[in-house]
Amino acid sequence: MIDLLSFPAFLLILTRVSAFLLTIPVFSNKNLPVFHKIGLSLFLSWIMLYAVNPDPIGIDGGFILLAIKEAMIGLSIGFIAAIVFYALQVAGGFIDLQMGFAIANVFDPQTGIQTPLMGRYLYTFAMLFLLATDGHHMLLDGIFYSYQFLPIDSAIANFGNGSLTRFVLSVFSGMFLVALQMAIPIVGTLFLTDLALGIVARTVPQMNIFVIGLPIKILVALVLFLVVLPAFFVSIQMLIEQMRESMISLMELLGAA
Repeated sequence: MIDLLSFPAFLLILTRVSAFLLTIPVFSNKNLPVFHKIGLSLFLSWIMLYAVNPDPIGIDGGFILLAIKEAMIGLSIGFIAAIVFYALQVAGGFIDLQMGFAIANVFDPQTGIQTPLMGRYLYTFAMLFLLATDGHHMLLDGIFYSYQFLPIDSAIANFGNGSLTRFVLSVFSGMFLVALQMAIPIVGTLFLTDLALGIVARTVPQMNIFVIGLPIKILVALVLFLVVLPAFFVSIQMLIEQMRESMISLMELLGAA
């Protein structure tokens, strides 16, 4: 049981863990029942309370500031990991635009917006790969080891530091670079397919390229997707490692003196 002296610290840990689970991949999925998320947050916070073993904290005016700080830390760590993983959906958007699937976007229940069809396909593959390789345990380790960089009783986190803004911008730019690298084999091949169809349209005017062009591009893209699928899994593994490094770098920046 949690005694009364440890209850304020438990509330602060629960605030950070709950904010973290709101934004982190896998656990933030809206398909997961809310009661399961609440139960997981309470269970993890209860375990971390005895693992972190913080000093007794009083409930006063400073407690509200500590709670706000904990919520911002949890949201920041989860958000920086989600940014890295959204490179898959950006890569799928590049592929869809070239395939002609951009007009067939699907509704993403996690974000509540329209997402690229191939991007959702790649994102689902990445989620399965993350779970198969125990990547979700790595994410939970991230929020646990965040207390080494950002103690629970520390009232200050460097959110106003200029290096933090530069770091977030570098993660954004790196995400788009990774997305382009993942999509360039298929996008480049489809560009050459467009070029070949254009040559055929000029040499054989009787052929209706607008009718046969789209099915040919879809067929070429699907065949090529099966060929490069192993390379996608290698890229997903690199994304998971990059996500881990981004979380650690963010915690170091926030906890820097």
